[in-house]
Amino acid sequence: MASLTVRRVWKEYGNHVVLENLNFHVEDHEFVTIVGASGCGKTTFLRMLLGIERPTRGEILIDGKPLEAEPGPDRGIVFQRYSVFPHLTVLGNVLLAFELERARFTGKLFGRARRDAIERAEKLLAAVGLEHARDRYPAQLSGGMQQRLSIAQSLAREPRILLLDEPFGALDPGLRADMHQLIRDLWAANRMTVFMITHDIREGFQLGTRLLVFDKLRHDPQAPEAYGATVTYDMKLRRNSESREPQRDPDARAVNA
Repeated sequence: MASLTVRRVWKEYGNHVVLENLNFHVEDHEFVTIVGASGCGKTTFLRMLLGIERPTRGEILIDGKPLEAEPGPDRGIVFQRYSVFPHLTVLGNVLLAFELERARFTGKLFGRARRDAIERAEKLLAAVGLEHARDRYPAQLSGGMQQRLSIAQSLAREPRILLLDEPFGALDPGLRADMHQLIRDLWAANRMTVFMITHDIREGFQLGTRLLVFDKLRHDPQAPEAYGATVTYDMKLRRNSESREPQRDPDARAVNA
């Protein structure tokens, strides 16, 4: 549904260089996992894709067109901390996305429009396994269920690109395995292009069709903020037809900035 091109992108805050000279192209329906040390600009890059940060230099293109300067319905995001509304039920949290889309000023739908929106919200809840919890409030949900709700919210506008910022970092190993399967299924069913940050290299290999490593190639002890991170390794992964485990592509390569 969406390809993405990053051309000579830099991000600086005054004299602090966060990212430097990012160059790569992502095809439609790739699942890109991003790893790297803390503070190397991974979340900053995701914020640029979302549209709440702008590159200092360079450009980001979606399907060959410049990225919108603000968040839009073509991009959804899921954070590590659950971004749900505690005063709304599970159904109400998902329904709100449809109400704001179709009734921007009042935030409310009525009659047939509301019934249609509820039907769409219920289908999303079924897709993430929350149909039985539609009338509960977020405080009554486990951490894994709240994260499923966050994912359902992000999918409500049918984004072409889904951004995941360490979405499973706070979950225990058993729940993480369930969420891995869920996100794989949703990625396949909705044909989104996915970018996911993770600190778990094994998770990056398990989920991705492509792995990007962010790191600094240049260091100056006298001026630690003078150089930023770039993509130092770009590894394409291919999946074994007899298993769900990815394998390293022999064409995977290191990237020299």
